[in-house]
Amino acid sequence: MTEQLTVQQMAERLLAADNILILCHKNPDGDTLGCGGALYYALRALDRTAGVLCSDPIPPQYAYLNLHLYKGEFEPSLVVAVDVAGIQLFGENNRVPEFARHVDLCIDHHAGNNGYAEYTLLDAGAAATAELLCEVIEAMGVALTPHIADCLYTGLATDTGCFKFSSTTARTHRVAAKLVEAGAHLEELNTLLFDNKSPERMEAERIARNHLEYYLDGRCALIYLTRDEIAATRVDPADLEELTSLPISIAGVKVGLTLRQQPGGSYRISVRTAKGVDACAIARRLGGGGHGRAAGCELLGNLENAKSAILAEVEAELNAREEG
Repeated sequence: MTEQLTVQQMAERLLAADNILILCHKNPDGDTLGCGGALYYALRALDRTAGVLCSDPIPPQYAYLNLHLYKGEFEPSLVVAVDVAGIQLFGENNRVPEFARHVDLCIDHHAGNNGYAEYTLLDAGAAATAELLCEVIEAMGVALTPHIADCLYTGLATDTGCFKFSSTTARTHRVAAKLVEAGAHLEELNTLLFDNKSPERMEAERIARNHLEYYLDGRCALIYLTRDEIAATRVDPADLEELTSLPISIAGVKVGLTLRQQPGGSYRISVRTAKGVDACAIARRLGGGGHGRAAGCELLGNLENAKSAILAEVEAELNAREEG
């Protein structure tokens, strides 16, 4: 069982260590990578040896983070996970399982964090782990440089849908203002993260829209992409994350589902919900997790089986909500 830490206690444990390995989750997004970069550069400002490790390749759109990827150049004395809710989310490549067996510290904002680390700083009220990490870095006595601010803003903006999601709070905006004051390149980052779409991304969206299906009297909308379709578009996997907002954006839809077939054949399912519908509850029943309005899981089997399983849970959640 993990021991919960305060921001100050987490800062003190980081300050007392050297040779620090920072672990991100598989299929990395802007929050886990932004936090990995911000913590790395904060530690380097304190002359600590550190490195970032991820099971999967870093998406090209995040190249500006300039992550120092761990190549085995030091023996880690402290392993820190950022934005990783469970040990199953670390992945199997790049020696990650070797280090994920014992994680010393975890900084996270997922309410479903399963307490795998020895010590955890968890704040489910934070809109992004970057929001929480900003406080930790300040408690470490490290000044927010423009690059650290860029890293943290990446996590904050991507996990809030550029501050559109319901998880966004006044605190989120205060942290964002602090990052802008520290020199975060707001316009450039917002353009890169939200406005630039590759031709491959647009083709994947076209195919997904052609697969749009409605269920449960229009309360649920579903799109999907098979692995052959994904391969044919040559779309970067990171770009597919943006597709998850399409079905829930349809008027009258309470649950939006995006199914993406993985190279091994399983289906990765993203669940997005309207206010009052618990996305995490839907995904959790199928071995996944996430947040109240955004969650996910992965299912084995063919497309029809995956649809049947997730739709059954959606129907159960919507019925429970109506009965409640």
